[in-house]
Amino acid sequence: QVQLVESGGGLVQAGGSLRLSCAASGRTFSLYKMGWFRQAPGKEREFVGSIRWSRDITGYADSVKGRFTISRDNAKTTVYLQMNSLKPEDTAVYYCAAQLSAGEYNYWGQGTQVTVSS
Repeated sequence: QVQLVESGGGLVQAGGSLRLSCAASGRTFSLYKMGWFRQAPGKEREFVGSIRWSRDITGYADSVKGRFTISRDNAKTTVYLQMNSLKPEDTAVYYCAAQLSAGEYNYWGQGTQVTVSS
């Protein structure tokens, strides 16, 4: 089992920045990839970005490319989502998720709310 706890959400004005954290515990030695997703009211959950746990390979949705950056601290078993130049359309609940192998995400955090005011 892997437990994930997100933090760092909040209210920010458009153009501002926030950094989300996702602390992993449990079978972290088995992690393959960590991802960030978001879900806005009335919309489906969408992929934001991901990072391989043991390699510096990241991927991003087109909507956040160039504004968001994912990083990790393996010693702290924590993944970060640095969000810059935030827009009102970035408002959503942000979730982190973990893969133990390529394929579906096996574990999910509880989510953290990000609200961007115009």
